[in-house]
Amino acid sequence: MSELTRERYPLKRRQILITGVSRRAGIGYAIARKVAALGASVIIHHHQAHDREQEWGADDLNAVIEGIKKELVEDATFYEFQGNFMDASAPEELFKEINKYCGHVDGLICNHALSGSDGFLEELTAEMIDKHYIINTRSSLLLAQSFMKQHLPDKNIGKVIFMTSGQQQGPMPGEVAYATAKGGLAEIVLTLSDELAAKNITINVVNPGPVDTGYLTEDKWKEVRSKFPFNRFGQPTDTANLISWLLTDEGSWITGQVINSEGGFARWKS
Repeated sequence: MSELTRERYPLKRRQILITGVSRRAGIGYAIARKVAALGASVIIHHHQAHDREQEWGADDLNAVIEGIKKELVEDATFYEFQGNFMDASAPEELFKEINKYCGHVDGLICNHALSGSDGFLEELTAEMIDKHYIINTRSSLLLAQSFMKQHLPDKNIGKVIFMTSGQQQGPMPGEVAYATAKGGLAEIVLTLSDELAAKNITINVVNPGPVDTGYLTEDKWKEVRSKFPFNRFGQPTDTANLISWLLTDEGSWITGQVINSEGGFARWKS
């Protein structure tokens, strides 16, 4: 077989952790299913209490788990853990549990996020700002730290992926705390990539752009349709396709980047 031929299961014998996987309409679920289909063993983290506080509510976790398991190939494994990242010790405790029951983690996708509980500058409180920073920024950094500590440089190259929200591409009115917290991840990635390279780890940030995770109505689509040159909204599978590729060996020369995957979303068009 030619060295240029792609493997059928490029993530086989690799264990991937995806945080914030609790809804079948969500990006985390799509990522988990995609990496499973590419041969990976999958570990998910979830915190359904967050979903229950949102207008969409919590999904059936058993259905989420079964949907991921259906995509596993051959001898790949699946594990799931719960955790509240408001707790400063939660990222480290999560990795302790994973290392105890699952072993080494080859890839980390920090997909979890706090949305809502936000506002315009004049509406913000210290509590609102702190909560977004703690969940969206601090926990991602601490997860990356725990991943780095457990990674063995002589194993496969390690992969860390943060998620951001396009706050560098255009304004996000009424989401000042969220944009600040997500912006921090985008701004620190180059510095982290320099440190992690010595550990044989790459790190990148993915901005999935507007993705329909169950909130897009027909009326809303009519309002924004002109901004999407491919005449469709983003789907969770679009993000999953990019991230799963970054996790393969083919994506190993990319690090320290903020990758915008928005399908040409034109914020400036009326």
